[in-house]
Amino acid sequence: MIEGLFQPMHLLVILIVGVIFFGPKKIPELGKGLGEGIRGFKDALRSATEEAPATPETPKADTQKLS
Repeated sequence: MIEGLFQPMHLLVILIVGVIFFGPKKIPELGKGLGEGIRGFKDALRSATEEAPATPETPKADTQKLS
């Protein structure tokens, strides 16, 4: 049942319903907003992974004696 979900006819019906519901002028604005949101999310993930080390280092015991 899932394998037939994205057939061309289904996508066409979804597109027609979207145009009727939002109007042809609003769809590019929605796409732009969605694209900016996804881009912001990816940038936030990238900056979070750059700030945090991949493997946390454990503090090593000082083996040298202070004299």
